[in-house]
Amino acid sequence: MSHVNTFLIVGGGLAAGKAAEELRKHGHDGPLVVIADEPERPYIRPPLSKGYLLGKEDRESIHVHPESWYREHGVDLLLGTSVTSVDPRAAAVTLDDGRRLSYAKLLLATGSSPRRLSVPGAELENVLYLRRVGDSERLKAAFTEGARIVVVGGGWIGLETAAAARAAGAEVTVLERGELPLLKVLGREAAEVFARLHQEHGVDLRPHAQLERLTGTGGRVDGVLLADGTHLPADAVVVGVGITPNVRLAEEAGLEVRNGIVTDEHLRTSAPDIHAAGDVANAYHPRLGRHLRVEHWANALHQPSTAAQGMLGKEAAYNRLPYFYTDQYDLGMEYTGYTEPGGYDRVVFRGDPDERRFIAFWMSGDKVLAGMSVNVWDVVGTIRSLIESGVATQDAALRDPAVPLESLIP
Repeated sequence: MSHVNTFLIVGGGLAAGKAAEELRKHGHDGPLVVIADEPERPYIRPPLSKGYLLGKEDRESIHVHPESWYREHGVDLLLGTSVTSVDPRAAAVTLDDGRRLSYAKLLLATGSSPRRLSVPGAELENVLYLRRVGDSERLKAAFTEGARIVVVGGGWIGLETAAAARAAGAEVTVLERGELPLLKVLGREAAEVFARLHQEHGVDLRPHAQLERLTGTGGRVDGVLLADGTHLPADAVVVGVGITPNVRLAEEAGLEVRNGIVTDEHLRTSAPDIHAAGDVANAYHPRLGRHLRVEHWANALHQPSTAAQGMLGKEAAYNRLPYFYTDQYDLGMEYTGYTEPGGYDRVVFRGDPDERRFIAFWMSGDKVLAGMSVNVWDVVGTIRSLIESGVATQDAALRDPAVPLESLIP
């Protein structure tokens, strides 16, 4: 398969599946190969901690495309296959079975991997992570009525799995290193909303928790020992302490790597004919004037269109504002925009955070940097327009539910 116009996609997530679709849509009619190290065809990860974990979505629905789509569009799937190296000079990749494939263009959509716990006992059985569909199935099996589940980490994955475990009737403790879950991401006022949500649903939230080690019997985890001497019994421990971008291939190939694979706004890497998209891409964001690596579904969904056009020699720039969403118990949330800790002055609320129906705006001076809607629907597009317009906005108008948000956009 040394065909001169072969395009290769490395990865098996949403970015890989969407990229195949976008390449065909934008006119690539040469060979197209997706190489994924899982035995599954490309699938979407959010359901693994949401609907699929809760048993509300079936396995078929998590895939990016039905099986037949790949045949109909002439896309070759090499599943259960790893790329061991990339040679940019020869424009070829080597597979784990020793084969070499040449490419005209290559997309790295290698995603990320969960950070592992480094405390003693971390290797015990029933210490669970969430990244792959099999992981979600192991969690589902562990989340039973009365099971004692300890969740390490109060980020999105930790809180979503905690909610699923509570829905199944398990007893849940969440260990948070900081003072509040999501404090770094959302700031105090909004983080308190999520802390109260979980406490009201019977989760034991432990702030400032320091893990000493995991304890076990017969090779299986049976508890968590904290630095203060507390021992929490556990039938399973779920670890959600962040992810690391899968950059080894890029690094060994000599591509520029810094918190992910560095790309320009066209998602081109530092090597000719190689693009990157999704979790692994640290892409220059023209609207924000900086490089940004976003670990969320929306990037994996939308970046492939930009990457595909770039691979086909059409110039497109990726400048969508980051977006993410979460579902926990009866709370549905959407967030768009970008702020850093210390990068905003204040948060303005429209509606009552105590009732968990509100919109929050992160402000710098009179500019809206980011917005989050909680149990308020169909406003995220308006919030996005408000942020993108950069218009000066008064707190009073943002706060007042009688002022339509649309009226604030020039």
